[in-house]
Amino acid sequence: MADVLLSIVLEQLASVARQQIEQEVRLVVGVKKEVQYLTKVLQTIRAVVADAEKRQVTEERVKVWLERLKDMAYQMEDVVDEWSTAVLKLQIERVENAAMPKKKVSFCCIIPSPFLCFKQVASRHDIAHKIKDIKEQLDDIESERTRFNFVSSWSEERPRRLITTSAIDISEVYGRDMDKDTILDHLLGRSCQEKSVGLYIISIVGTGGMGKTTLAQLAYNHREVETHFDKRIWVCVSDPFDPIRVCRAIVEALQKESCNLHDLEALQQKIQTCIGGKKFLLVLDDVWTENHQLWEQLKNTLFCGAVGSRILVTTRKESVVKMTGTTYMHSLGELSREQSRALFHQIAFFEKRSWEKEEELKEIGENIADKCKGLPLAIKTLGNLMRSKHNREEWENVLCSEVWKLDVFGRDISPALLLSYHDLPPEIKCCFSFCAVFPKDSVIERDELIKLWMAQSYLKSDGSKEMEMVGRTYFEYLAARSFFQDFEKDDDGNIIGCKMHDIVHDFAQFLTQNECFIVEVDNQQMESVDLSFKKIRHTTLVVRESTPNFASTYNMKNLHTLLAEEAFNARVLKALPNLLGHLTCLRALNLSSNKLIEELPKEVGKLIHLRYLNLSCCDSLRELPETICDLYNLQTLSIQECSSLQKLPQAMAKLINLRHLENSHADNLKGLPKGIGRLSSLQTLDIFNVSSHGNDECQIGDLRNLNNLRGYLSIKGLDEVKDAGEAEKAELKNKVHLQCLDLEFGKNEGTKGVAEALQPHPNLKSLRIYYYGDREWPNWMMGSSLAQLKILYLYSCIRCSCLPPLGQLPVLEKLVIRHMCGVKYIGSEFLGSSSTVFPKLKELTIYHLDELKQWEIKEKEERSIMPCLNDLSTLDCPKLEGLPDHVLQRTPLQRLDIACSPILERRYRKNIGEDRHKISHIPEVKY
Repeated sequence: MADVLLSIVLEQLASVARQQIEQEVRLVVGVKKEVQYLTKVLQTIRAVVADAEKRQVTEERVKVWLERLKDMAYQMEDVVDEWSTAVLKLQIERVENAAMPKKKVSFCCIIPSPFLCFKQVASRHDIAHKIKDIKEQLDDIESERTRFNFVSSWSEERPRRLITTSAIDISEVYGRDMDKDTILDHLLGRSCQEKSVGLYIISIVGTGGMGKTTLAQLAYNHREVETHFDKRIWVCVSDPFDPIRVCRAIVEALQKESCNLHDLEALQQKIQTCIGGKKFLLVLDDVWTENHQLWEQLKNTLFCGAVGSRILVTTRKESVVKMTGTTYMHSLGELSREQSRALFHQIAFFEKRSWEKEEELKEIGENIADKCKGLPLAIKTLGNLMRSKHNREEWENVLCSEVWKLDVFGRDISPALLLSYHDLPPEIKCCFSFCAVFPKDSVIERDELIKLWMAQSYLKSDGSKEMEMVGRTYFEYLAARSFFQDFEKDDDGNIIGCKMHDIVHDFAQFLTQNECFIVEVDNQQMESVDLSFKKIRHTTLVVRESTPNFASTYNMKNLHTLLAEEAFNARVLKALPNLLGHLTCLRALNLSSNKLIEELPKEVGKLIHLRYLNLSCCDSLRELPETICDLYNLQTLSIQECSSLQKLPQAMAKLINLRHLENSHADNLKGLPKGIGRLSSLQTLDIFNVSSHGNDECQIGDLRNLNNLRGYLSIKGLDEVKDAGEAEKAELKNKVHLQCLDLEFGKNEGTKGVAEALQPHPNLKSLRIYYYGDREWPNWMMGSSLAQLKILYLYSCIRCSCLPPLGQLPVLEKLVIRHMCGVKYIGSEFLGSSSTVFPKLKELTIYHLDELKQWEIKEKEERSIMPCLNDLSTLDCPKLEGLPDHVLQRTPLQRLDIACSPILERRYRKNIGEDRHKISHIPEVKY
């Protein structure tokens, strides 16, 4: 951590010195001399940090010195960032002043305002004074460094090439077959006399890292279990045990949607309604509470299930087993020596099956596996570490490490984690340690985590990669090393979310015990928390059902991260302006889902270091203060689902570092301020509304310079675009990183020219067209211009009487055609002229085509048509008379849905339909 902090400061020093010289400003006198001195001392100290971090585990004096160093580095980072921001502010003000309309200037206007001059002098004096204080601290730390005889090891070498993430998907589980079979026997009632009353509770108990959750997952996802129970519910309980939170999680699992109930009795009634008379399986993972009263509040809710229902508990504590009234306890022991070695070998030598050094390193690997003492998590962690080691010396260094002799954590897993942690590059160590700010068992969204890392300046671009891509690389590195688990993936198999094992989370908190703090308190507990508030840099406020008192938060004046999702009530909201005025070092602020926030206090403008501001799901938020435009370092602004927000501040152009403006589902936000078009660093802009309100809001041409946009973009209000010439100014062809594009017209006729001018770049993966009002399609929809398109939606294009030749799209996988009331016939024009028609199409939906009567493919057609089609839906097509035999009988259809299409239903109905034989081979047919 200290290494990265010093690296950040060194880079900032170089940058601010360069800025002062280039911008010809003198906020700090003698800047070159100051920077040279600070840089020299910091580089000397940085060279010994790696040795200090290893020695701090056993040497208390080194640990104290390192804590002082980190604290000084944080202070210095704040001061240098303040210095850099002041220079940036002057630069922006110059640009803004130059852009103002030229007027006749009076003599008094030439003379600078005394107030402005005073502010600059005061700012200069304040920064210089802070730098002087830090120099004194730094001299003291440097003097003390010489007494420790540290080994210098720092160099400018880049970290080794990061390993791939293939180990993430290893599914083998060694040595748990008998355990799994035993648990299955009890779940399925094969090993016991079924009780007619009472709850049947199975508890898996074992030390941390033993594989309790994995065993529960194996049983929960077993095919027989899936069919045996009417309802299956998985809840991660963790500590503290909160009956309301657990009951809400059960309801959400049963309903498969979020639950807004907050009253325990209402939640209990909802659960009983859902499971009453049904055979259910409830898994309660990671239970810690020994409070019988809390347990009874949950337990009494569950008696209404059918005979054969089961509750499966995982816990580390036998006292929990007794408290729950367990029917059967299963103690999970260590893996055997052979099983441990087999698991280690599978992971460490993954993708090295014919590697010539495998035999040479096999014995060392077996000895390393033996040191893991049969703990699966330790074996997996070390196995993933050794995958990146390629010679005997590296393997022997791990085997003979002094870390194995340490017992400072009181957990057998720690040596494996510590070895893997020490092997991380410094910048990735910092990223891992930051994750201690998240509560245990919480789902960590990859992209949000990367933005938070970015806000702390942990991610550095070398020019060839954007910071976000560097962050993805770091995330994948940590995932491959088993620091993350329980992955959520998108349709393309990319990881988009994860969790941390509770032992890994404990380890992260150990590393950051004075820096990261999770506040899980009620009104009484808050005042009793004993902390050194000045050292806390990152905190999450987790509010249960009671009212918190945030008085102590005011003392965390050096806080860099405040995550306060859903944490504010009416009383606390009154204190928000004062709170923001105190926490002026913040770099990341999450106020999302605070439903009572109607306006953001103007004091937010004091947070000059702020880089991440999340206001998403603040339903009542009506406006943002103009002072938000003084946050020159802001990188991420999220206003998603702020349904009451009507406008953004006019001076948004000053946010020159803004990279992500997340504004989806902010439905009342009709226009964007004109300056958005000058934010050339923008990568995320979910919704772009073409305005009809003149010069104050964005027109289509304001997209011209936003060529860094990537991911998803929806352009609405295209009926406001006057002509093709205006549309061409958007230069969508140059948006090479854009993956998904929505174009929303206004059903007006005569828009073909506008649509033609909005041709996207060929890299586009998804396209949705809404309310297109012309009779002809733009030419770029005909094939080669959309060579990478995988998903296409055509929605309510009411004047089009025929479909474009979409069969020519070479990689199209999903096609949805909806509400196209002008289409009466689909024929060969739909197929195009390619030798293979729709070569990759897997899913085709034709929905609500009221006038469609015929869909034909000529019998003599010899081309391959839809060779990959799995899913066909023709829904709500009342006049459609039949489906092409070619599609029904010469494609690998697995699912057919013809609901609300009465003619088709009669024609293909089981037993009585005249053409039933044409679809009898399709496994799933819906009417």
